[in-house]
Amino acid sequence: MLTLDLIKQAAERIAGRVHRTPVMTSRAFNEVAGCEVFFKCENLQRAGAFKARGATNKILSLTDEEKKRGVMAVSSGNHAQAVALAAREAGVRAVVCIPDDAPKMKVAGMRNYGADIRVFDRHKDDRDAFGSEIAEREGLVPVPAYDDYLIMAGQGTSGLELVEDVPDLDCMLAPCSGGGLFAGVSTAAKGLNPSIRCFAVEPDTANDTQQSIAKSERVKISPPPTIADGLRVQTPGELTFPITRQNAEAVLTVTDDEIISTMKFILFRMKLVVEPSGAAAAAAVFARKMPQNYRRVGVVLSGGNVDSDLLAEILKD
Repeated sequence: MLTLDLIKQAAERIAGRVHRTPVMTSRAFNEVAGCEVFFKCENLQRAGAFKARGATNKILSLTDEEKKRGVMAVSSGNHAQAVALAAREAGVRAVVCIPDDAPKMKVAGMRNYGADIRVFDRHKDDRDAFGSEIAEREGLVPVPAYDDYLIMAGQGTSGLELVEDVPDLDCMLAPCSGGGLFAGVSTAAKGLNPSIRCFAVEPDTANDTQQSIAKSERVKISPPPTIADGLRVQTPGELTFPITRQNAEAVLTVTDDEIISTMKFILFRMKLVVEPSGAAAAAAVFARKMPQNYRRVGVVLSGGNVDSDLLAEILKD
């Protein structure tokens, strides 16, 4: 089970191996949003995203025998980078399975961290089957991107830190793809402050979690077309979904245009580079998608790994 105690254990385990990222504010953003917003800047995390927390917690929890076997991860980018980094520092072999359209910046990061990269076709291959076959054939230990309590606990340390730094938040928003970040952050937040309200955020074209909650069962969608490459998971996790359903006040959706507008504002007014997936939760606040009775709002900026070509294209407009 995912508990506040498990998240606190993760915080102790990964201390000194990941950054305690800063919490930032912006008067200009507050004016547009109509509330006071506190940004947890995981775009400034090691490997450029919150994923370093969960991957580090999971790999440090492996037995010596498991570490000798090596690890395998399936990811569109940030999780693969995080696993590659955590594995390198633990002296563990890492194989990462990524789609052929993974952002070049993220692929370069994996390669720099020494990962063995395997590529699949997002539209033709079953990503989980692809990774499982490799893990079984080569005797590797799978490190799930989200559907694992140690991964969720690691991700939850970002929420733990945010509520410790800003204890009187009315609500908190985090991007939701497979659900590991939202499950961890919301569990930590509610564990420390039971009155806090938590909102999950997805692209409107990748709203598998919103559909799943509406139907009270996990729904699988087609590969979603969205600029937010880290939020393209097609169905919520088996372990994460019950936690999301319990903790989410609602699942909010944002358009690609709203994500892009928010990225630009954060870049030019706050001087922070945030990738599309990392800006999703901020976009929901920026576009006033949440109820307007919340005055002090926590937002997780989940990552900053945006390709230079994509950033140039966004800024050209």
